[in-house]
Amino acid sequence: MGNDKSGVTATERSCKPAVPSALSTTYYRTLGSVAGPLIVVEDVADVAYDETVEIKLSDGTYRHGKVLEVDGMRAVVQVYEGTSGIDIDIASVRFLGEVAKMEVTPDLLGRVLNGTGKPIDGGAPILGVARRDINGAPINPYQREQPSDFIETGISAIDGLNTLVRGQKLPIFTASGLPANELAALIVKQARVLSGEEFAIVFGAMGITNREASYFVKTFEESGALDRVVLFMNLADDPTVERILTPRCALTVAEYLAFDCDMQVLVVLSDMTNYCEALREISTAREEVPGRRGYPGYLYTDLASIYERAGRIKGSKGSITQLPILTMPDDDITHPIPDLTGYITEGQIVLSRALHRRGIFPPVDVLPCLSRLMNSGIGEGKTRQDHSALANQLYAAYARGIELRRLVAIVGEEALGSADLSYLKFADEFERRYVGQGATGRTIEETFALSWELLTLLPVEELTRVKKFMAEYYPAKVEQTE
Repeated sequence: MGNDKSGVTATERSCKPAVPSALSTTYYRTLGSVAGPLIVVEDVADVAYDETVEIKLSDGTYRHGKVLEVDGMRAVVQVYEGTSGIDIDIASVRFLGEVAKMEVTPDLLGRVLNGTGKPIDGGAPILGVARRDINGAPINPYQREQPSDFIETGISAIDGLNTLVRGQKLPIFTASGLPANELAALIVKQARVLSGEEFAIVFGAMGITNREASYFVKTFEESGALDRVVLFMNLADDPTVERILTPRCALTVAEYLAFDCDMQVLVVLSDMTNYCEALREISTAREEVPGRRGYPGYLYTDLASIYERAGRIKGSKGSITQLPILTMPDDDITHPIPDLTGYITEGQIVLSRALHRRGIFPPVDVLPCLSRLMNSGIGEGKTRQDHSALANQLYAAYARGIELRRLVAIVGEEALGSADLSYLKFADEFERRYVGQGATGRTIEETFALSWELLTLLPVEELTRVKKFMAEYYPAKVEQTE
């Protein structure tokens, strides 16, 4: 499997079990105050930023956290399980002398874990072959390989118009009440590369309800995908601060499976909005100067530390592809969370409330969608030579149809010519048949066939972007017109 990012060989990784570092035995009973998810420990020594912490409560139970700030002999600790019930006069704190790490092993596939990576499926304890820093190891930019392999998701609006490629990070922008989780589950079930390899799936759920958690588990079980899925579940009633760990634990497992085990890994993170809310809660407790909408000024940097863990590395067969899901507050795409996410990632898939109200699934709003790496993963030898031209023609025709709908609302259909009426019909059929495919997956060949079929609704002289491909892929229409 070769060397990983840190230069460790596969033999060194797999032959020895994980050995934790020596732990400090010094307990501090100098808790000064509690503020939200934070506690302040006074009179500490030799404590470092990001160091893991163990808190022993009066009833003998333990909680865990990490050091957020060190100021002289004072340390601010973020408690993952929350601070409720902590008696500062009795509780004691131990600094463990290392950053947060997680046990990783191929046996994690098929397991259900909580937000901090502990099993909650009743299975055997995890015996890792390695312990990895959950913050990851930065990928040397020179070692990054350009994503260029087409991923077939089975969703025409993605495969045909906003193509996903292996190693890309392509978020789904949704709104409250829209079926983003159902779309994500469908992609997880159907995603494949054309070489036939199946994806290992790492699913990080943050702040989801019990109903949503049950839906994911049931869907993966019924589709037979659960054996290749690692599920991280942080539920809505779990500690908010735990959500800070969930995506990092999920990506740590993904990096191990991709770059140590040479797997193709698809990471789905839902819902990144809940993650950002947790980040804002911690920032408020620390009394930091807020940025836009009350979110911390370092929100961009923090999100980048998650999204940039996707990609491919030269010399490695594995890859990490990310599909983060985020809910746009108030359906506002200019909100800081989708706005900053759009800067960092390589496009976006936007869901439409208007399409959802009309019963169209998946309700993908094609016009604001974008895949910046699409051209790297399509064309002859990857999908088909007419892919780019076909996508451009569909996009242009649909955009004109939408524009004409607005015009019809003012002047009525009677004022339109025959060509304009054909664009109106095209827009309706495009939404009903191309976008609204339901839960049935399509191959890329079926998507191409449907695309050409829909273009027959338009006059031939309007099909300027696909003119050179018409004789090969739709000769019947050319002959009929001539």
